[in-house]
Order: sequence, then structure tokens, then C-alpha cells
Amino acid sequence: MSRKEFDASRMRRMKRIAGRYGLTILTAEKLKVLGQPGGHALRHDETFKIVYGDVPKPFSASLDDIETYLDKLEAGEE
Repeated sequence: MSRKEFDASRMRRMKRIAGRYGLTILTAEKLKVLGQPGGHALRHDETFKIVYGDVPKPFSASLDDIETYLDKLEAGEE
């Protein structure tokens, strides 16, 4: 397995990409502590509005969902 595949490496790479678009990746750490799966959301830095990962419930996006969303931004699809 390459380093690129580790979640920590993926998260760092995604945070750099998100930063280019004025976005911050939020993680629901409290849910992990309670034994439930933690999720993620994307927040716009200027407005503090959640732009992805809050439907149907807060922090509902997986790491793969966030990566797909950012890849689409990079490709100019969004």
C-alpha cells in the first residue's frame, strides 16, 4: 500500500485542495467517541455555510464523498 492511500495522507491532500477553493473540511470527532461512525462536511470559509455533507443529517459525508466532491471541483465540473 502506498502512502497516498492512508487516510491521514488523503486528508492532508484534500485539505490543501479545499483550501484553494476557500473551503474547510470539518470532522465529527464526537460521534466517533460515542461509537457511531464519524462523518465529514465542507464549510465555506467566508460565509461559514456548510456547502456539502449536511444532508440528510449533519456530518453525513464520508471521506470518499468529500474526495469525490473535491475532485469534481478540480475538474471544473462544479
